[in-house]
Amino acid sequence: MNDLFSLQGKTALVTGGSRGIGLMIARGFVERGVKTYISSRDAKACAAAEAELSKTGTCIALPHDLGRTEEVKALAADIAARENKLDILINNAGAAWAEPIDQYSEKGWDKLMAVNLKAVFLLTQVLLPLLRKAATEDDPARVVNIGSIDGLLQPHLESYAYSASKAAVHHLTRNLAKHLAKDNINVNAIAPGPFDTKMLAPVLAVARQQMEASVPRKRIGRDDDMIGAAVFYCSRASSYVTGTVLPVDGGIATAAYTEMGFSL
Repeated sequence: MNDLFSLQGKTALVTGGSRGIGLMIARGFVERGVKTYISSRDAKACAAAEAELSKTGTCIALPHDLGRTEEVKALAADIAARENKLDILINNAGAAWAEPIDQYSEKGWDKLMAVNLKAVFLLTQVLLPLLRKAATEDDPARVVNIGSIDGLLQPHLESYAYSASKAAVHHLTRNLAKHLAKDNINVNAIAPGPFDTKMLAPVLAVARQQMEASVPRKRIGRDDDMIGAAVFYCSRASSYVTGTVLPVDGGIATAAYTEMGFSL
């Protein structure tokens, strides 16, 4: 069982790895013997995360703003200069934007589509040579895209670009999975529900109890919940799993579909 879920000796890149869900996944990887590169646009946050995670394993910070195409290519070049293969790519970097529809900003729309969707495709594309070198039939290389339950359901907030970009990430995941299977690269997505992150902090600060009450499991997601999903998707345990979207949400999506008379 330990071998089935082992990540020992693998190399991973986690974008948006300096905080929130990305930091949770990066910590889980480092503690399991993965040489883990993290990236975000905040160089100070990257350095702080590197210092923290390096206490338990190997973590290397490569700060880049993935909302800019040239920075996506620069990050890939940085990895290629250090590694001849890449076992795992976690596309987690993202942004949020919510405004009433009458005021919804084109700038916000374009920013979210660039970071949340375009960068996922472009970074996967430019890292394909390294992923292909790591891939084998028995143990494929892994791409895990971080979507959201807001890409499955209709969110309460007027976060039009966010929910649209995450729904697109889910469909992009399936499309990539279909075409990269022949290269022994598995592509899956995680759709997180509420976790204690900077993005959700303003909501949790004023409505944590209400948020917890709305979750069938009656709590906010914990670090181990996200780490468990990521370890499954990136270990040999999931070598025959590709093109899936896994809600890690305490049952929110299933409950919502059940109320509408559907089931996932």
